[in-house]
Amino acid sequence: MFKIKYSYIKTHTHTINFIRDEKTLTEYVKRKGIIIVDGQELVSVSALGDGSTLDVEGKLYVGGLPLDYVAKNLGNVTHSIPACIGSMTINSKQLDKESPVSIFAVNKCYATVQDGTYFDGSGFAALVREGYKVRSDVNITLEFRTTAMHGVLLGISSAKVDAIGLEIVNGKVLFHVNNGAGRITATYEPGVANSLCDGKWHKLQANTSKYRISLIIDGNLVQTDNPYIQSTSADTNNPIYVGGYPGDVKQNCLTSKSSFHGCLRSLMLTRSQQAELFDFSRAFDLRGVFPHSCPGAQQ
Repeated sequence: MFKIKYSYIKTHTHTINFIRDEKTLTEYVKRKGIIIVDGQELVSVSALGDGSTLDVEGKLYVGGLPLDYVAKNLGNVTHSIPACIGSMTINSKQLDKESPVSIFAVNKCYATVQDGTYFDGSGFAALVREGYKVRSDVNITLEFRTTAMHGVLLGISSAKVDAIGLEIVNGKVLFHVNNGAGRITATYEPGVANSLCDGKWHKLQANTSKYRISLIIDGNLVQTDNPYIQSTSADTNNPIYVGGYPGDVKQNCLTSKSSFHGCLRSLMLTRSQQAELFDFSRAFDLRGVFPHSCPGAQQ
């Protein structure tokens, strides 16, 4: 999302022009609005009322809106556009996208893209600011693709010892759970070395229950029984960190500090039969993460 300092007041004629693979023209003349894509007029509407000017003033946002921005009359705006925007002009004046007032989660364009969120290996996404309660039973599903041998996938940790963690270490996937009495780990080691770090998509499912934890990678199951039968609940009420975590945040069930480098998608946590699908563009803290845009050819 770019925020460009550009004000316009009482405008009779307002034209915005985007250029890339498709050329889009939007034009507002008096009370008529028009959208033209590649020379073909797609939409033409007339504004209600008797006024013929746009009496507006403020910042121009390109590609998305801040999470705390209250949009008026824009409908249900849920996330930024997963696309590339080339040159942009307003009333024949080209905007300078190289010097915006602010920029957030904007990366370079890629020759090919696919569904997913790109983690550049330097940061993390923080979800559920108010805290996520793992308790005794939670199921985690996601898909990942990477060429790195190490990287944090997900961590939820209390200030004490209760926590869960998912990570890639030496090409293996580890699922750790601590219900308060000690750490339990389920480890998936692929039959072919480094085959999980081949740049292709892999499906992961991790489940913790009162008596055991399990890890399923591409349909292959490993599980570990809980030897601490008196401790069956991970008492957390903390944010979910995906792809890494800040240096000042304690993570009791992660051994790696390496941020994930690659793409993630379809992150879902299910607890008490209530499933929640997470949108990375809604993270309350996002560093080195680019939602809804995964570079590379489809594998």
